[in-house]
Amino acid sequence: MSINKRSYQLLGLLVIVWGSSFLLIDRALLFFTPEQVVGYRLVIGAITMFAIALYYGKSFPRTITPWLHFIVYAVIGNILPYLLIATGQLTITSGMAGLLMAFMPLVTLVLAHIFLPNDKLTRFKILGFIIGISGVLFILGPSINNGNNTLFGVLLVLGAACAYAINTIIASRLPSYDPLVSSASVLLVASLLSFFIWPNIFFINFSNIPFISGVSIILLGALPTGIAAFLYFIIINTAGATFLSNINYLIPVVAFFLGALLLGEDILWQNILALLLIISGIFISRKNT
Repeated sequence: MSINKRSYQLLGLLVIVWGSSFLLIDRALLFFTPEQVVGYRLVIGAITMFAIALYYGKSFPRTITPWLHFIVYAVIGNILPYLLIATGQLTITSGMAGLLMAFMPLVTLVLAHIFLPNDKLTRFKILGFIIGISGVLFILGPSINNGNNTLFGVLLVLGAACAYAINTIIASRLPSYDPLVSSASVLLVASLLSFFIWPNIFFINFSNIPFISGVSIILLGALPTGIAAFLYFIIINTAGATFLSNINYLIPVVAFFLGALLLGEDILWQNILALLLIISGIFISRKNT
């Protein structure tokens, strides 16, 4: 594996694509319900990823066991967090949602200590977790009191962060699969499940969809849900997982400031400090690991 200029370009592109997801969700919610946002982004993402997988000549599993694993990933790593984030963003800003998602790698530290025998907490991981969670606690009061965010919405997005962390631990315990194949398969399973869970979400009058919401839902499915998985696949195979982990520092920053710049969301000094605390916690937790 080698890290070169192209690696940084792809990482930057991935950060922008994933960081923009909260902005796109915000615009999509102007028309679509949270359930519709989840369903449509999964369907569009599945179509995108399947097209890429077929282009590269990938074959899909023909036994039942991998598909059972994909069901687990689909529910815990896609449907549940997507729904929690979309529902949460009904009552919190897109920037706040992006900021709160930075808590995911810190939750992963604790879960890894419990469930992964070779990934125990160190003094740096403990210190990083304390600093990171202090950032989350620091924003709960001031951010909610400014009228733009609710405690319920904040807790929903934190729940999504925990779901992503749980999915990471599960992926560490289950067999590994080709990332491109597994991404396409998981999105397919998740989109099918969403249809069975909410069978009425696809029955809408398309002529009534506002342009900004329609474009946002298409981009949300094609980019953060679909293409992002492909970029992830390229980076992890060319530059490695350690290099890829830098996204945890950058995505919350991009999401936070995109909301401020494009949607006019307030930038409170408390939020900036909380963002710095959470990212510092992630950084410290990775020392000597």
